[in-house]
Amino acid sequence: MALENKFYLEKFKPEVLREYDIRGIVNQDLTINTAYTIGRTFGHIVCTQFKEKTIVVGYDGRLSSPDLHQGLCKGLIECGIAVKSIGVCPTPMLYFAHYHLSTNAAIMVTGSHNPSQYNGFKLVLNKKSFFAENIQLLQTLVDENDLSQGQGTFEKINLKEDYSNRNLQNITFAKKLKVAWDIGNGSVGSIFNFIKSKMNSIDHIIINEEVDGTFPNHHPDPTVPENMIQLIKTVKENNCDIGLAFDGDGDRLGVIDDLGNIIWADQYMLLLVKEISFIYSNPKIIMDVKCSKVFFDQAKKMNCDPIMYQTGHSPIKEKMKELQSPLSGEMSGHICYADDFYGYDDAIYVALRLLRILAKESESLSTLMKNFPQTIATPETRFDVDEERKFSIVNEIKNRLQNIEGEIIDIDGVRVQNNLGWFLIRASNTQNQLTCRAEALNKKDLKTLINLIEDQLMLSGVNEKFNYE
Repeated sequence: MALENKFYLEKFKPEVLREYDIRGIVNQDLTINTAYTIGRTFGHIVCTQFKEKTIVVGYDGRLSSPDLHQGLCKGLIECGIAVKSIGVCPTPMLYFAHYHLSTNAAIMVTGSHNPSQYNGFKLVLNKKSFFAENIQLLQTLVDENDLSQGQGTFEKINLKEDYSNRNLQNITFAKKLKVAWDIGNGSVGSIFNFIKSKMNSIDHIIINEEVDGTFPNHHPDPTVPENMIQLIKTVKENNCDIGLAFDGDGDRLGVIDDLGNIIWADQYMLLLVKEISFIYSNPKIIMDVKCSKVFFDQAKKMNCDPIMYQTGHSPIKEKMKELQSPLSGEMSGHICYADDFYGYDDAIYVALRLLRILAKESESLSTLMKNFPQTIATPETRFDVDEERKFSIVNEIKNRLQNIEGEIIDIDGVRVQNNLGWFLIRASNTQNQLTCRAEALNKKDLKTLINLIEDQLMLSGVNEKFNYE
């Protein structure tokens, strides 16, 4: 990305201002001036609400991130903001810095789990996720063009040691474990040396640790089975107790058991919930609409109060505060701890909690998971559709299914639960995709549910098939 000599405000493309963050293709949807505009508009919001006017910023390992970071900081400084940059880091480290440095706000430059040509921004204002209509406000501010002006400052701060120490606070392991880590060439690699150096009782097998924004080994999204193949092989070849994978910016956790099986978030969450059930009385645990019915049933049996909610780490984090939930998450691997932590999604911290639990158990991870009811489920499956059509397609399907046998849940898309199992069709808030999933007790019923999804998609002009056996 070539840097312009002069920065200027630019109108956002409509598809860039997403529900939970700001995201697009670099040099097509996002430029350095997009970053500058975010700095000027979000900086204006901070200037109008706070006296101190401080923002901490960080960026991931994508090739475009340093330039976007530069444009962002330029815009913030011109608002009169005191900018504190922590450099290349995982997104959770940026969240930590927001608390640790007591800043008014935080901005992370990251494309998250998206392909390398993408990038984006995650915003936090006064320890609250900045999303939905708040993000749309940035366009209004561009149109009005009456923004705060001043002369801010820029300061570089190294928080790697502080972040590592905080994540490992109260984390001990009752026995030695062999752990395979797939850093995914994401920004977790920028701090993993600090983390692993403090874990003497763990035998580390590490792959893809170097930060590389081209993601040369595989796409950095642990919710896609093919992206876990390398880690599965590593676990098996080294007889590891567990394999742990991160997405591009370190806020999603993928898990492989000792036999090389993928343990999805709504499955490993049950182990986390079990521990929480002994710490709190009837705690509220939020999980998103994409999660297994087994999760909700088992959480109830553990004397927890499981709540199904809309997908999205931002709304879930805000709902956690409202309900005082100690632990919540979503199928994509965004897991948020408020117990002994801050209530945001940090995949490194979740991994450490999971390892602490596993180290106390006499049984292997694969054996522990067999203690829960076994179902057959598709992975979270995504189908590309026109951005303008994705929500209307879901509404069309919802209308056609009004008389279907079973319970219809429409808090986010359409989820149908009946005697066969359940299925979900929803529109992604971050990509031009439909997200679908189905679960049943046997292959025959699962196939029936899959066929139903495919038929409904076809009726709305989406000729797609599940690649699942």
